[in-house]
Amino acid sequence: MDSLLIYGSYGYTGRLVAREAVARGGSPTIAGREGRRVADQADEFGLEGRTVDLEADHLEAEIGSFDAVLNCAGPFVETAEPLARACLETGTDYLDVTGEFPVFERLRRKDEAARAARITLLPGVGFEVVPTDCLAATLHERFPAGDRLRLGIKGDLTFSRGTARTFVELADHGSVVRRNGRLLSVPATYRSREIDFGDGSQHAVTIPTGDVVTAAHTTDIDSVEVYGALPARAEPLLSAADSLRWLLESEPVERAATRAIDAVVDGPDERALATETAVVWGEVRNGRTGRCVRGRLRTPNPYALTAESAVRAAERVLADERIEPGFQTPARALGADFALELSGTDRELLETPDEAGSAPLEAGE
Repeated sequence: MDSLLIYGSYGYTGRLVAREAVARGGSPTIAGREGRRVADQADEFGLEGRTVDLEADHLEAEIGSFDAVLNCAGPFVETAEPLARACLETGTDYLDVTGEFPVFERLRRKDEAARAARITLLPGVGFEVVPTDCLAATLHERFPAGDRLRLGIKGDLTFSRGTARTFVELADHGSVVRRNGRLLSVPATYRSREIDFGDGSQHAVTIPTGDVVTAAHTTDIDSVEVYGALPARAEPLLSAADSLRWLLESEPVERAATRAIDAVVDGPDERALATETAVVWGEVRNGRTGRCVRGRLRTPNPYALTAESAVRAAERVLADERIEPGFQTPARALGADFALELSGTDRELLETPDEAGSAPLEAGE
């Protein structure tokens, strides 16, 4: 991995990724906009460090000597565009660990340019969206007649500062679903359902994740919804917060929220990284017949998974000439079983279409 540049290496997720890369015998170059923090981290790991300003005119010169860039700096709505644009100019493969749906959509639109430049654009090589994308691909492979995809995510987790800031950035979007090939902005509590994540039925509501773009690209299914587990008693609070989204459109309010996050949020400690878990649930259904297949994927702490999956994905992109250029998703580029290569993951297929029979359609489907 000597030809890999890790940008945003001193943030919470970036530190985990850099540590994982070194533990796997790699010597990537680390980078970020704050030179002192880069230098301190470079000394700690014995790596080359660079101060890189994404707004600088010479960004292409900074990354042109690398075969791939792995972006770990969120919010990715701010960092993905300049890095991807520079990668297109220099013929450098681009990866990131985003889960932000606007980023996936923007990079998807660069597919033709990436093919022409013979580079791979591979966002979402962390918890969002590796487990969900791989589960979606697996279920669709087993039931190719399915035309509707539902995904669910559950985890009692500690968030990093970057993730919390991303929530603030996206808060004024509400939620989003894919319907008949189109992305639709919907209220935060647009739809709810009960999902069995493995320990009984649990309430879940629609959430805005990158899967509404990536899962559609992976499976060619045009209707996608993603749900997050939420206690039923919390749904009215989410609805109330949705009605106040306009507040976060105010720059002073957004800045205040960001300062508060920076003051009190860091990320999971070593114990949480080792003990916290998450569950991904999925269902592929045929809307005409109601027949469906379901499955679950259990994972370790999402940040722990992200560190390993991001480094493994970068290794594959650097070494595997079979990965096609253009916009790619984790399951398409790395295979539906890529998630099972990661430590502490296991998959359970709950039903086949024949076993499931005909399931009733929900209202609005």
